[in-house]
Amino acid sequence: MNNEVPEAYVPQTPESLPALLGSVAVIRDLLGGTPDRWAVEEVGDGNLNLVFKVRGPAGGVAVKQALPYVRLVGESWSLPLTRAHFEHLALVRQARHAPGLTPTVLHYDADMALIVMELLEPHIIMRHGMIDGVVYPMFAEALSTFAAATLFHTSDLAMAAADKKELVADFAGNTALCGITEDLIFTEPYMVAENNRWTSPQLDGLAASIRADSDLKVAVSRLKVTFMSSAQAMIHGDLHTGSIMVTQTDTRIIDPEFAFVGPMGFDTGAVIANLLLNYFSQIGHESTPGARDAYRNWVLDSVEEFWNGFRSRFLALWRREGRGDAYPAVLFDDAVARVHLASEQERYMAELFRDTLGFAAAKMIRRILGLAHNIDLENIADADVRAAAESRALKMARALMTAPDSFPSIEAVTDAARRWNATTVI
Repeated sequence: MNNEVPEAYVPQTPESLPALLGSVAVIRDLLGGTPDRWAVEEVGDGNLNLVFKVRGPAGGVAVKQALPYVRLVGESWSLPLTRAHFEHLALVRQARHAPGLTPTVLHYDADMALIVMELLEPHIIMRHGMIDGVVYPMFAEALSTFAAATLFHTSDLAMAAADKKELVADFAGNTALCGITEDLIFTEPYMVAENNRWTSPQLDGLAASIRADSDLKVAVSRLKVTFMSSAQAMIHGDLHTGSIMVTQTDTRIIDPEFAFVGPMGFDTGAVIANLLLNYFSQIGHESTPGARDAYRNWVLDSVEEFWNGFRSRFLALWRREGRGDAYPAVLFDDAVARVHLASEQERYMAELFRDTLGFAAAKMIRRILGLAHNIDLENIADADVRAAAESRALKMARALMTAPDSFPSIEAVTDAARRWNATTVI
């Protein structure tokens, strides 16, 4: 892991950033006026980075700068600045495969570990909107399109073997961010660890039962092996509702700094996990019991629409553009072979669905028992209400991880969520 900080690197502030951006012609022209007239607002509320909005007389930009440590924890947890390089690589490739679904990159400064992007306004972070009960009618279609396009086109189904190996090499150095995932998602929630925390004392017993659950620990270890060894496609690596900016008519996916070539189901599972966590959290955000029932239904409808849309779009791309070195087209150029290929495609998607459920479960457990919780649940003020919602999510997650074959379809998953949400025992 390269923790070296370039000599030119300086963490930016609202006071220093205008001068830096003013030296870049394309940014200067976009903002208009002179740097002393630009307004800079620091808006970073994430776990790792600095984020600014910069506005000038003619327009605005968003600026993201990596810090040499984990912002959530502090300088005691160092982190390489090279993650900005991998984020830039991912954004460029995602824009190629899923145009219009990511922010436009305007400038990249490797020494400063800094990316200047299109300012997305009036977009908001989707997680915040969902906590407020806002329906986003275009979201599931857009996100399933993004996931299908980026995952398919960076897989062996679409790429020549040599090109795919170069892609793996391009992202192989993002080891620090992969290490965070390997520790915080697949390991620490199942042991006594300093980073862990949960709603206590309400969930003390449930947390202890998970740490003692050998079936669960075997299942999550299998998922960890898949995460570490399955180079299926370039994945976003952190695809949740906090990495999506939305309006009623537009959806953009941001923050792919965890990107590497890994298992597709990690991305699709992350989407489903975060939607399910929001579903269970609604009890803590409604004004009266049942006031958010319609919204709950929309959340679960979105779970189904995302997976079914992803599945159909991915298969359509495979049938239309499957010219990679996996399943070479020359082997399936007659009617009988094409029937067998269609059957194999169904098997492939069933295996991907199984992976998706397991990774979804791991993400749900981590967000309740590990480091960096979701505010969907965290912002529920009443600890008993919060614990009840978290308990339901944890129990469903255990079922998804240890018995994925019990969920033959995404509709079986949403039906189970409704049943778990109706339970009252922590």
